[in-house]
Amino acid sequence: MDIAQTAPKTGAFGDILVAMNWLYFLLGRRKPLTAEQRARALIKAVDAGGLPLNAAIVNDIARQLGLEVSSRARMEETIGRIREALGRV
Repeated sequence: MDIAQTAPKTGAFGDILVAMNWLYFLLGRRKPLTAEQRARALIKAVDAGGLPLNAAIVNDIARQLGLEVSSRARMEETIGRIREALGRV
C-alpha cells in the first residue's frame, strides 16, 4: 500500500505526498545499466575530456567486464584495458 493512500490528503503534508507520487509516476523506475553500458559511458566521457574522479568505480566496471584489476593499477591503464575489452565485445 502506498503511503499517500494512508496519509490524510489535507494540508501541506498531503500536497507533498501527491507531488512525490506524481514525480514517481513521471520518472518511474529505471533499469540499472549493464557493465557494457557503464563502460561505454565511461569511455565516451573520457574521450570528451572528462576525468574519472573515483578509481574504485573504474575498477568496478573493469571487474564486471571480467578483467582482473589490481587496486594499485593506474587509472589510465585500467581505462585502456576497458577500451580493449569493449573492442572485443
